[in-house]
Amino acid sequence: MEERTVPKNHKLVINNRKTSTVTGVTDVLSFDLNEILLETEQGMLMVKGANLHVNRLSLEKGEVDISGGIDSLAYSDVQGHGKAQENLFAKLFR
Repeated sequence: MEERTVPKNHKLVINNRKTSTVTGVTDVLSFDLNEILLETEQGMLMVKGANLHVNRLSLEKGEVDISGGIDSLAYSDVQGHGKAQENLFAKLFR
């Protein structure tokens, strides 16, 4: 019998471009005042803005609360670790 992988739930809620709640987070790869890079169940998520803060982080529950001025969100289908992730970082930091 063939095993199928069922994607886990991932939800992104943005309130007035000032706060955001993200579920389905598996890892926080980097964060600073202008950019947060999250690994989620649905791919990599990059949040860009100004004065960004990670207010609450629970990797056990897969939840992250973000505050600050949110300017943009971008998803990438790259998942997992290794060479594929290195290529993502090479593209992001050119």
